[in-house]
Amino acid sequence: MKAIGLTEFGGPEVLHVVEVPEPEPGLGEVRIRVHTAGVNPADITFRSGGCTTQLATGTPPYIPGIDACGTVDALGTGLDGRLAIGDRVVAVVIPTGPYGGAYAEWIVADARSVVHAPAGVGDAEAATLLLNALTAQLALDALELEQGRPVAITGGTGAVGGYAIQIAALRGLTTITDAASGDESLLRHLGADYVVARGATMTDRIRGTVPGGVPGLVDGADLRDAVLPAVADHGTIASLKGWSGPAERGIRVAAVSSLDAFTDTGLLSTLVSLATAHRLTLRVADVLPAARAGEAHRRLAAGRVQGRLVLDFLLGPLS
Repeated sequence: MKAIGLTEFGGPEVLHVVEVPEPEPGLGEVRIRVHTAGVNPADITFRSGGCTTQLATGTPPYIPGIDACGTVDALGTGLDGRLAIGDRVVAVVIPTGPYGGAYAEWIVADARSVVHAPAGVGDAEAATLLLNALTAQLALDALELEQGRPVAITGGTGAVGGYAIQIAALRGLTTITDAASGDESLLRHLGADYVVARGATMTDRIRGTVPGGVPGLVDGADLRDAVLPAVADHGTIASLKGWSGPAERGIRVAAVSSLDAFTDTGLLSTLVSLATAHRLTLRVADVLPAARAGEAHRRLAAGRVQGRLVLDFLLGPLS
């Protein structure tokens, strides 16, 4: 089968079409014919060499990608009947695992990481859901905020930030986020209660909205210690890119990783239900043929991508 992979780490130009054996599902696994794959910042980290330790025992080509939407076309052993051949599904896969990532015509996934796709949602939109919504959910969990409390979310126009705004609103939290010029209407549509201008004065503006600072902040823009002034004494920052401090004034930094929740089928199904009920807005920035994965990586790295870029494995030949 064909996939988008790399034989050396580097820039977007290292991504190319590769030929690899078609995988076969084993115990507790299913095979999926991939229709679409989401392009996430984690894919850039993988491509540029940020996972070399985890890949040390593997051999190239290495295949990026975590989010996939497609159709189940083969079942392994030891399954419980929840999934059947022909089911339209979404899945999260670990690209450092034995089968590689989601940028492939077929993937094999742990059945626990595969759930039925949201009803009434296209393949491109569905491929933007699981990783980003899961990260937002876990980040808000880490803050441990009670209903009615304020939460700040940086990078609200991004995929994780947008889901965090909507999930926070569902929990009854008051949301404050930052916006570049022209973004406020989108953030209001997503449900942000307060929108402050992005830039050097952002933390001052958050404190102007919530005197004393917010008790919790989801750092979707990876601003790290720059957001400390916006957080109240003994508050919590949910860090999504591995930063763990040091902080100040008793502020706790909770480093959030979604990897351990990839097999939480119940939580993944809950996120699908929210998308089906239109409680989560699935935003696609653009859909590109899979062979143009390098272009997608360049655009994502350049910034100002609202929502997610998606690779389509049914759109044009992989050659």
